[in-house]
Amino acid sequence: MAAKRILDEMEPDQDLQRIGKSFRPRSFISSIIGEAFLGNSLQNICTALEPMLRRVNEEVERKLVHGARSLTWSSSMRIHMLEQSNLQLVFGKNLSLPIFTGAKIGDAENNPLQLFIVDKSGDEAVHTTLPYQIQLEIVVLDGDFSHGELTNSTTWSMEEFNNSIVKERKGKRPLLIGDVLVNMRNGFAVVGDIEFTDNSSWVREKKFRLGARVVPSSCHGVRILEAFTEPFAVKDHRGELYKKHHPPMLNDYVWRLEKISKDGAFHKRLSSKHINTVQEFLKLFSVDPPKLRRILGAGMSHKKWEAVIKHARTCIMGNKVYIFHGSHFTVILNPICQVVKAIINGQIYANNQELSSINQANVKNWVREAYINWGSLEEADDLLSETALLAQAGKQCPNHQLRPFQQLDEYLPDKTMDIINYSDVGSSNWQTNSTYHVDSGIGYYIMDSTVDGDLAHAS
Repeated sequence: MAAKRILDEMEPDQDLQRIGKSFRPRSFISSIIGEAFLGNSLQNICTALEPMLRRVNEEVERKLVHGARSLTWSSSMRIHMLEQSNLQLVFGKNLSLPIFTGAKIGDAENNPLQLFIVDKSGDEAVHTTLPYQIQLEIVVLDGDFSHGELTNSTTWSMEEFNNSIVKERKGKRPLLIGDVLVNMRNGFAVVGDIEFTDNSSWVREKKFRLGARVVPSSCHGVRILEAFTEPFAVKDHRGELYKKHHPPMLNDYVWRLEKISKDGAFHKRLSSKHINTVQEFLKLFSVDPPKLRRILGAGMSHKKWEAVIKHARTCIMGNKVYIFHGSHFTVILNPICQVVKAIINGQIYANNQELSSINQANVKNWVREAYINWGSLEEADDLLSETALLAQAGKQCPNHQLRPFQQLDEYLPDKTMDIINYSDVGSSNWQTNSTYHVDSGIGYYIMDSTVDGDLAHAS
């Protein structure tokens, strides 16, 4: 009661009355003073005011920190958004794809990424330099950040670029780790080791871009447009174990081919017929495409069939050849059972035109035997076997003038030779008007009438 009387008897200060409308927390202060008078202690006043003062102090500190962090980017943004620039950062080459989490990011030639500055003031962008060093930051962008076809007039604001930057998901590590800050000298910079920590499946476009921007503190008041790559997907590291090879190798597992998934239906069907490698796949394709198609089953649509064959035909062949000897003939085959050279009774047949003049029924049987007994064929280097074959031909027919071997084109998918028609082959096993595209050799394939067991080659 005594405290209440004291408060009631206190006359309000005239100055406080004048600012009373703007100083609303009076009742809160009054309650604190009232509690202090009740306790009759200055210590109580300090204790009562401490929580309020602490909250005010923390709020002031938070605002100052936030303002300091955003001041550089925001002030720079306001200045540069008003500026047009002819300078732009560009990546030197496309990225090496596919990209997996935890794997180093490089260019298409598996070298570190490189960045340049170009001047777009002329008809064509040209490399240029700056008289000072600048610092760049590598960032991750949304895959849908795009401004159409890039031309010398294409531009965007810093705000547009920054709004497209993708940050890590909540609770995750930074999306891009490693040397994300690089120095550019004389208009050139090399990016060190960087890698993704998360895949791109959670963003709208399912794809990212890499971008590069100038750190504002090093821009010297000059607007330099940012660089960005083509969009790409980032897959989890475990997917790298099952990725397709481009190009495939002969000894690659067959599931390295497009449209054939590891442990999938096509893979299991091929494995059941002992077709486990790309070489075994291509050998059967060379000898009997219909049988290969039957093994894959109805699930292998025409579109999928074309895709898997197109990929398989890019296989690197190497320089190995396989030699099949007979009583009066020697046939040389490439690694996928295509005839590339032959000697019959001392006569050398060294190109496709000459090979086509041989009795096709006989050659078909030789290829059939070679396929079935592939494991027992003589394997040799192409250059060495050529000399040995010439010597053997000379012994078979010493008075015959040997034609020199012609250098056959390397096995490439875009060097398909003319279609060979086998309609005149005198054998009931050959399908009428059948055709087969060949590359660096002639494929003599066994037709649909062949039963599955006939072409089970020896292990």
